[in-house]
Amino acid sequence: MNYLLNLLELGMFLALLYGGARAIGQYMAKAFGGERTFISPLLEPIERFIYKICGIDASKELDWKRFTLQLLIFNALGFLVLLIAQLTQAYLPLNPQKLPNVEFWLALNTTISFVTNTNWQSYAGETTLSNFVQLLGLTVQNFLSAATGLAVLLALARGLKARQGKTLGNFQVDIVRIVLYLFLPLSIILALILVSQGVVQTFAPNLKLVTLENITQTIPLGPAASQIAIKQLGTNGGGFFNANSAFTLENSTYLSNFLQVLAILLIPAAQVFMFGHMLDAKKFSKMIFRVMLTIFLIGLFASWIAEAVPHTAFPNSVMLEGKEVRFGLFQSILWSVSTTVASNGSINAAMSSLSPISGMIAMLNIELGEIIFGGVGSGLYGMFLFVLLTVFIAGLMIGRTPEFFGKKIEAFEIKWTIIAILIPNVLILVFGALGVTTQAGRSSMLHTGPHGLSEVLYAFSSGAGNNGSAFAGLNANTPFYNILIGIAMLLGRFGVLIPILAIAGNLVKKNIAPVTEGTVRTDTLLFGFLLFSIILVVGALTFFPVLAIGPLLEHLLMNMTVIL
Repeated sequence: MNYLLNLLELGMFLALLYGGARAIGQYMAKAFGGERTFISPLLEPIERFIYKICGIDASKELDWKRFTLQLLIFNALGFLVLLIAQLTQAYLPLNPQKLPNVEFWLALNTTISFVTNTNWQSYAGETTLSNFVQLLGLTVQNFLSAATGLAVLLALARGLKARQGKTLGNFQVDIVRIVLYLFLPLSIILALILVSQGVVQTFAPNLKLVTLENITQTIPLGPAASQIAIKQLGTNGGGFFNANSAFTLENSTYLSNFLQVLAILLIPAAQVFMFGHMLDAKKFSKMIFRVMLTIFLIGLFASWIAEAVPHTAFPNSVMLEGKEVRFGLFQSILWSVSTTVASNGSINAAMSSLSPISGMIAMLNIELGEIIFGGVGSGLYGMFLFVLLTVFIAGLMIGRTPEFFGKKIEAFEIKWTIIAILIPNVLILVFGALGVTTQAGRSSMLHTGPHGLSEVLYAFSSGAGNNGSAFAGLNANTPFYNILIGIAMLLGRFGVLIPILAIAGNLVKKNIAPVTEGTVRTDTLLFGFLLFSIILVVGALTFFPVLAIGPLLEHLLMNMTVIL
C-alpha cells in the first residue's frame, strides 16, 4: 500500500513538474525575448530605474568576447565582495551570535563555491556565518550565480537563432531581467509558503532552552526562508543550517519538503521549453525533455529499489539510517536523485547513509554533467554539448556535414565541445586520485576501503560538477581540500561556460542552411535514442572503472554471506 501511495505521489509530482515547466518556460521566453508579460507594467519602471542608476545601455549588443568579459568582471566583483564580507564579519552588523571572522582558506573556498553556483559547504552555517553574510552575501550570490548560468543559455539560443549575426545580447541586461522577472517573484511566493509551514525567517538571536533532562539547548534562528527559496529555485542548494533541508526549521513539513524538491527541478525543466519557444523548435524541446525524464526515472527507480529491497547485511528491514522519519524512504530518494541531477546539492537525508547503489546513482548523476535536468542555464547548455556530439557522430555515419538548427557544426565547435566535456571529468579523476594517494587527502577520510574512496570521489565530483552535496565523513575543511575543491569548482564552472560562449559566438556568424532530405532531424525518437546512447557511453563509461572499485565493490561486500 505504501508503494502504491508513493507511485501516486510521484505521478502528481511529475504532472506538476511538467505543467509548471511548460507554463513558466513560455513565460521565460516572452520575458527574456523582450515581449510584454502580465507582470511587465509593474516591473518595467523598476527595470528602467536599475539601468539608469547602474549606467547600463540596454540597447547595446555584445559579441561573445565582450559578453564573456562582462560576465567574468561581474563574477569577479561578486567574488571580492563575498570574500571580504566573510573575512570581516566580526565587524559587520547582523551578527547577534558575535561570530568571529572566517578563516581565510575556508572563506576562499566558500566564496568560490557560491560564485560558481556550487554551494559546497565545509562549515556549519549557524556556527560559522553571521546573518549579514548569509543574507547579503550568500543569498545575493544565489540569485546572481544562477542568473549567470541562465544568461549563458540565452546567449546560446541567440547564437543559434540569428542568421549571420555578430552579437549574443547584453549580459548586464540579461542579469537584471532574469532576477527581476523570474527569480524574485517566484522566490517571494515560495518563501511565503515556506514561512506558513514553519520555516524560520527572523533576525532574532538564537534561543537557549532548558530540556526536560535539564540540559541547555541552543535553537538556531535566522532569515532562513528567503535563502531557502532561492537556493532551491536557483539550483544552488547551500543550507542556512548545517543539517540543510533535513533540519526542522529549514524544512518543516511534508508539504514544504514536496514543494522544495519540486522547486529544484522546476526552472531547469522550464528552460527546456523556453529554449523551444525561443527557437520555434517545440518538437526538439519535447524530445530533450523526454530524454531527460527517461534517465531521471531510470535513476530514481534503481535508487528506490536499492533502498527498499532488503540486503544480506539488513535482511529484515529497509535502509532507514540517515533518513528523516518525517519524510520517509521515498521522499529521501526522490530528493537525492533530484538534487544530483539538477546541480542543486541540498539534502534531506545523509547521502553517505544511502545504499552503495543509491550513492553511486547520485554520484553518477553529477558525473554525467548534471544535464538531467541540470542547473539553471548550465543543465541545458551542458546537454547542448552532448547534442552537438550526437549531431557530429550522426553526420559522420551518413557522410554528411553535421548541422544543428541549420548551422553547420565544424571543427571549431567540436573542439570546444570536447574541451568542455573533458575538463570536469579530468578534474574529478585526477583530484580524486590525489585525494586517496596522498597523506593530506587520506587524513580527512572517516572510512577506508570502497566507502572511503566514494567519499573522496564524491567530493571532487560535487566540486567539479558544481553540485555542492557531500558524503558525510570526509573532513573537507582543510587547506588540501579547500584549495583543490576550490580549483575544481572554478574550472568546472568556467571551463564549461566559456567554451559554450565561444561556440555560440561562432554559430551566430553562420548562415542557416535550408532543410533537405539529407538533413539529420534532431526532434525525432531516433535522435533521442542516439543522444541517450552518447550520454551513457561518453558520460557514464568514463567513470565505470573507478565506480567499480568504489560503490559497486561496496555493494558486493555488503551482500556477501559471511560464514564465521
